[in-house]
Amino acid sequence: MLKVSKFGGSSLATAEQVCRVCDIITEDPGRRIIVVSAPGKRHSQDIKVTDLLIAAASERLMGKLGASECAEAIERYRSIAAELELPAAAVDAIAHDLTERLENSTENADLYMDTMKAGGEDNCARLIAQALEARGIEARYVSPKDAGLLLSDEPGNAQVLPEAYTQLRELRERSGITIFPGFFGYAKEGHVVTFSRGGSDITGAILASAVRAEVYENFTDVDSVFAANPSIVENPAAIAELTYREMRELSYAGFSVFHDEALEPVYRAQVPVHIRNTNNPQAAGTRIVPNRATNGELPVVGIAAIDSVCCVYLSKYLMNRQIGFGRRLLQVLEAEAISFEHVPSGIDNMSVIVREESLSAEKEQRIVEQLRQQLAPEDVSVERGLSLIMVVGEGMRHTVGMAARATGALAGATVNIEMINQGSNEVSMMFGIKSEDMETAVRALYQEFFERD
Repeated sequence: MLKVSKFGGSSLATAEQVCRVCDIITEDPGRRIIVVSAPGKRHSQDIKVTDLLIAAASERLMGKLGASECAEAIERYRSIAAELELPAAAVDAIAHDLTERLENSTENADLYMDTMKAGGEDNCARLIAQALEARGIEARYVSPKDAGLLLSDEPGNAQVLPEAYTQLRELRERSGITIFPGFFGYAKEGHVVTFSRGGSDITGAILASAVRAEVYENFTDVDSVFAANPSIVENPAAIAELTYREMRELSYAGFSVFHDEALEPVYRAQVPVHIRNTNNPQAAGTRIVPNRATNGELPVVGIAAIDSVCCVYLSKYLMNRQIGFGRRLLQVLEAEAISFEHVPSGIDNMSVIVREESLSAEKEQRIVEQLRQQLAPEDVSVERGLSLIMVVGEGMRHTVGMAARATGALAGATVNIEMINQGSNEVSMMFGIKSEDMETAVRALYQEFFERD
């Protein structure tokens, strides 16, 4: 059995954690392709290596040196290597690499930032390979460039190119253990580009799809995916199994244990995902599969919430009779590089939900003016301070009264519903509410669908 196993930053933050990761890798001969993040936080007040490199790059882009932040990142590697008793040359190579990245040309700020950010994963992969070799294990670092991980030329938000899968498939034939850095690849022009933040999950999923792995293991710092955010709901239920569609909805709505974009490659190749805890590898974890039995089980697998969204609202009598009205509305948002989340609508009104962070006051003013000029609505407004609550579960489609139960629970908690949206596949229900009611709503829905059932 061939497994692709990815280890997150918290799993690689210290030498002790690295030793634990090496133990996990070597205890299963199927774990032959390993994807690693950059070292994460050692404690709550710590700084991730990636954040140190971003800070160093930001300093350079402002005309400063950035040397102290870069030196702090190097020291993180030095501390890990020293405790692992690796040769000094290992850290010397890392120090040279990060210093060289820092001193690169800053003419293209986006590419410079991507090159710096990628240094965290790239050097961590080299370190893990050397830690395994020190144990007498056949392991080697493989560069994404040499392996053929080609990405679109979109710094900070790159997408894998189709031809990359053919080249990456050759990793299956390599002997020993392959250590592969997550988070970045190369554009066709030859420069580094990164995925969105947390993109090591995406790298692992791409490799699992390319080599047709039997399973993609994603090691993190929790025993499983939980049915609700533990910071909102006390001791939420663990989810043993859920489908790609369910995980996609939950990841989109704030479940940070797995990057939502990482599901697409494994979904296409039908590779199951197993989320596991590095610090408790004996725990059952959560499996993400193409399909699961829903008859006789709880209809809902999770309650998720997205904070800080806003609603662009338009109304116009006989709007439904105007061909192209929705297209023109969305083109106004597209011109401002804003993507939409949901589009609840009626026959004479339309709402577009967008992330608040993407809609600055200046963009809002331009958008409202453009909508008035191009669509002549009777009313156009923007409402901020909203949250989206998602009730997710494949079993809802087979269960009568789900919407009534959800709205009843919210009413019982005196939470006013601003908008409702449900997809035709009935995998999720979305409720728009005021942000100040978000935690109350999550707890009320969890109580209804988990504690009551």
